[in-house]
Amino acid sequence: MAPAPLTATAALLRIMLKGAKPAIWREVLVPTSMTMQTLHQTIQAAMGWWDTHLFEFDTGDDRIGEPDPDWGAAGVTPARNVKFATLLRRGVRRFTYLYDFGDHWEHRIEVKREIPLLPGEAVPILLGGARRCPPEDVGGIGGFEDFLGAMANPMHPEHDDMTTWYGGPFDPNDIDEARINARLSAIASRRKTGRAVRRA
Repeated sequence: MAPAPLTATAALLRIMLKGAKPAIWREVLVPTSMTMQTLHQTIQAAMGWWDTHLFEFDTGDDRIGEPDPDWGAAGVTPARNVKFATLLRRGVRRFTYLYDFGDHWEHRIEVKREIPLLPGEAVPILLGGARRCPPEDVGGIGGFEDFLGAMANPMHPEHDDMTTWYGGPFDPNDIDEARINARLSAIASRRKTGRAVRRA
C-alpha cells in the first residue's frame, strides 16, 4: 500500500522589531517548505523594508544569511540552502532576524503554531500588524526616534529637511497594507510557478 501523501503545512509567525516603542509587529502565514532566503524576502515585504542591505538569521546554533567577507562570512550558511522546515523539525520556535548590519534592525521571530494548508491556498499572507516600519538608512532605533520627533512637529528645526529626505509625510500608524499584500502575493505567485524570487 502506497504511503499517504504528506500534507503541506504553514506556520503562523509573529515578527517584532526589537527596541521599537510603540511596538512594530506583523503576523504572517508562511509555507514551511520555503527556503530561508524566501522567508527573508517575506519578512522584507511584511515589514516594509526594501532589501537593500545584508541580513542574517540567528537560531542560537546557526547563522543563516548572505555570506559576505566584509562582515564576517565564516560560519554563515547561505539562506537559499536551508529550508524553514528544517528549523522546525529541530524544534526551533524562536529566532532572530537581523537586517542592515549598520542600522542593526533586529527582529524577534516567533512561531505561534503550524497548521495544514488547504489545496491551492496561496501563502505567504499578512494576518495582522501595527505601525509602519522605519525608513531605510534612518540610523537605527535612535535615528528613527529622532526622525519621528522631527516629522511630527512642523516647528522642529529639522522638519523640512526630514520631510524632503523622506519624500513626503510619514504616518507611523499606516502600515501600507495594500503594498504589503501586493508584495506577498508576488512571492506566493513566484513560488507557485517555481521561479526563484530575487527581490520580494
